[in-house]
Amino acid sequence: MLGHLAERERTIGELATPFSMSFAGASKHVRVLERAGLVTRIIRGRTHLCSLRAAQLAEADAWLKHYERFWNSKLDTLETLLREEDRTKEEKAVPTNEKD
Repeated sequence: MLGHLAERERTIGELATPFSMSFAGASKHVRVLERAGLVTRIIRGRTHLCSLRAAQLAEADAWLKHYERFWNSKLDTLETLLREEDRTKEEKAVPTNEKD
């Protein structure tokens, strides 16, 4: 839904259609996004028009980038350790000819 809202404002019906959701289901989903501060909804008569609050996504992105750097560092260390472990196992598995 957020991807569709990034393009332009959408009605609840327009948000529901690509996901084969009911209006009620899409409305509940939008309510969760509203509570998270990611979406605003304007009601004009019977039409509920939703728009994306991009600034909130920028905050979330900044928060995620912090943890991305943290996890990338940890995963790089893990990769190095696993490669060293594989090398050690390969070295032990190669038979040596001590009679030569």
